[in-house]
Amino acid sequence: MTANLLDYDLDGLAAFCGQLGEKRFRATQLFRWIHQKGIADFAQMTDLAKSLRDKLAGSAHVAGLKVLSRHDSTDGTIKWLFDVGAGDVIETVFIPETDRGTLCISSQAGCAVGCRFCSTGHQGFSRNLTTGEIISQLWFAEHFLRQHLGRDERVISNVVMMGMGEPLQNYSQLLPALRVMLDDHGYGLSRRRVTVSTSGVVPMIDRLAADCPVALAVSLHAPEDGLRDNLVPLNKKYPIAELLEACTRYQSSAPRDFITFEYCMLDGVNDQPGHARQLVALVQGHAAHGLSCKFNLIPFNPFPASGLKRSDMPQVAAFAKILMDAGIVTTVRKTRGDDIDAACGQLAGDVQDRTGVDQRMAAQRQGMLGGIKVVVAKGMGT
Repeated sequence: MTANLLDYDLDGLAAFCGQLGEKRFRATQLFRWIHQKGIADFAQMTDLAKSLRDKLAGSAHVAGLKVLSRHDSTDGTIKWLFDVGAGDVIETVFIPETDRGTLCISSQAGCAVGCRFCSTGHQGFSRNLTTGEIISQLWFAEHFLRQHLGRDERVISNVVMMGMGEPLQNYSQLLPALRVMLDDHGYGLSRRRVTVSTSGVVPMIDRLAADCPVALAVSLHAPEDGLRDNLVPLNKKYPIAELLEACTRYQSSAPRDFITFEYCMLDGVNDQPGHARQLVALVQGHAAHGLSCKFNLIPFNPFPASGLKRSDMPQVAAFAKILMDAGIVTTVRKTRGDDIDAACGQLAGDVQDRTGVDQRMAAQRQGMLGGIKVVVAKGMGT
C-alpha cells in the first residue's frame, strides 16, 4: 500500500523522502506542491527530479476525501459532507466574513463527549480521524475556494477545530495537522488564527501548551460543577477548578493574551442573572492567578432530541451585560449557516450511532432534568 502524503507534517515528509534516498529540501519542494499549490499529481511537480517523481509514483499518493455533498447558505456559508469510509461521514464548514475566511474542521467521526446541547454528540462516536483526514479538509477547501472565487491568494485565514469531535481526544493525529497548518511551506497560518476548541481534556491542554500552542477555546457552558456535570459529562472527570487551572497554565504559552470561554445559552437552564454573577465570581477568582478570558455567548441551535430551548435575545443581552459590567470582554456569536444545519452544534451529518447514545440521552433527560432545576436555583440569590 502506498503512503498518503497528506498524513505527514514537514518533518514526517522529510523522513519519508529520506527512506527514498532523498534530501530534506526535496521534501520541502514536495510539501509546497501539495499544500501551497494543491497539486496531487507528481507528474505536474515540475521542479522535482524525474527520478524522484518516479519513486513517488510507486510509493506514495496524495488523496483527499470524497465529497458526498455541498450545501450553500444564503449568508455565504458553505458546508461539505465528506466520506471517511465504513459508512462514516464528517462535515466541514467555511464561513466568509469581510475581514477573514474561517474554516471549521472536524477531528472525529462523531463525538464521545455527549454534551446535551450538541447534535453531533447526540449521534455518538465512531472513530478518530487520521492526520490526513483532518488536513485534507483544509487542503480541499482552500484550493476549491480559490477556483470557486477566482482568487490566486489564500482564501482561508482562520481555522477553528470546532467541527465534529473533541480534538484533544485525538491528539496524536491533531498535532501533525496543526503543524501543517502553521508551516510557512504549507498554509502559513498564524498561531493566533488557529483555534483548538475543547470541552476540557485537562492533561492534553497541558500537552498542547508544550507541543504546539495555538489559540484555545474552552466549552464552559456552566458556572459550577453540578450543572456542568449534566451539560458536559466530561466535567465529572475534569471539574471546573481543574479546568481553569489548566487554562491559567496554558496562558503563559498561548499566542493570544486571553482564553475564550464558549457558553451555549439554554433557556431556563444556564441563562439566568444568577448564573452570570456566578461566572463573574468564578473568573475573577482565577484572574488573581493570571487567567485572562473573554466569553463567547452562543445561541443554542435546537434539535428535538435535546429537550432544550434557545434563550431569547433579550435574555442573552441581559446576561452579556452582567459580564461586561464586570469588565469581562463578551461577544454574542452570530449564527451562520443554520439554514443548512452548519451552525454551532448542528454538525451531525449521517454519523451512525454506535454507542447507544439515543438511549443514554433519553435517560438523562428523564432522570436529570429535575436535578438541573435544583442546580439552577442554588446560589442565585433569588
